[in-house]
Amino acid sequence: MFKILKKSKISNARLGLIKTAHGDIKTPFFMPDATRAVIKNLSSEDSRALGLDGFVINTYHLYLQPGIEIIKKSGGAHNFMDWQGPILSDSGGYQVFSLLHKNKINGIITNDKVVFKSPINGARHELTPEKSIQIQFALGVDMMVVLDDCPPNNYTDNQISQAVDRTVAWAERCLKEFNKQIKKHCLIGKKQPMLFAVIQGGANKKLRQLCAEKLIKLGFDGYGFGARPIDNQGKFLKDVLQFTANLIPENKLRFGLGIGLPEDIVNCARMGWDMFDCVIPTREGRHGKLFFQKNKLSINSTILPQDFNFQKKYLKFYQTININNAIYKKDFSSINFNSRLPILRQHSRAYLHHLFKINDPLAGRLASLNNLEFYSRLIIEIRSMILADKI
Repeated sequence: MFKILKKSKISNARLGLIKTAHGDIKTPFFMPDATRAVIKNLSSEDSRALGLDGFVINTYHLYLQPGIEIIKKSGGAHNFMDWQGPILSDSGGYQVFSLLHKNKINGIITNDKVVFKSPINGARHELTPEKSIQIQFALGVDMMVVLDDCPPNNYTDNQISQAVDRTVAWAERCLKEFNKQIKKHCLIGKKQPMLFAVIQGGANKKLRQLCAEKLIKLGFDGYGFGARPIDNQGKFLKDVLQFTANLIPENKLRFGLGIGLPEDIVNCARMGWDMFDCVIPTREGRHGKLFFQKNKLSINSTILPQDFNFQKKYLKFYQTININNAIYKKDFSSINFNSRLPILRQHSRAYLHHLFKINDPLAGRLASLNNLEFYSRLIIEIRSMILADKI
């Protein structure tokens, strides 16, 4: 289901191919978050025009609304969204735990399950590892993520150690339920979804290694970097990310969950991470931040993967603007004259500035289209550079 096609000679970067029931994906690749079965402001036709590799949908949110039965009756998430490309569902754990770790009155975490209140109507729900997998099979996705305990990075080592133990125990339960569901649905070959475990441990490398070793013994299709990839001061955890990538077997997919800044994607691709997802391109777009390529991506081939000083030197490969700024009120140049999409070439920045000022939904659509096209081109350029041994 995953095959490495090419490894860079100057870093840990690699090109690969994933085969799924809904199409092949070249790696590295980036998935925008279609949290509630939609990329906000965009249609499935927009997604096809952008040539997106796939989406990430959210198990937690879709379980609460519209409910799994509705999606099952539609024929699964692909039919529900009118998207026949690959889809990955997360476990829902990050959302549950972010709510509970921030506010204990929202529910409790036990070694057996999570009990939480719905933010929609206050109803009580229980989420077990088994239930998370059952929901994801009902969604009919191509890639699934196990339920894990995702603690904040500011927790003590003892608290994070407890989360590691719970993560491993739940991963084993998820794997057992996954295998039951495979037999129940008679899924074989590329019709069988892929299952990802999540490596927790915060910034503690010993705990990351312990978690990885135990999860690898269980055997999964891929492994993700758990928790936020930044520390309490917002500093990118580059050393921990490189350390964790090195722990994952070469023939397994490496999933950088939540990694979405362009420079961080480049950084992590050089470390050997294959998959990325984040809300940044669409969420930032809805607030008026637009991404543009400034120069061709170029990294000095003498820089080793563990040397991250290049990040400061090569940030100029892209730039961002805030279209809300007054300077764009009379800017009648195209939103993006280099775009493949006619709508971004035909409309002006002055018009987009106006749309944001009047809070028209078209503003978010145009900005999201621009940003996702930028990310798609970035990924294509990264693949090209790996092929040419330039990254």
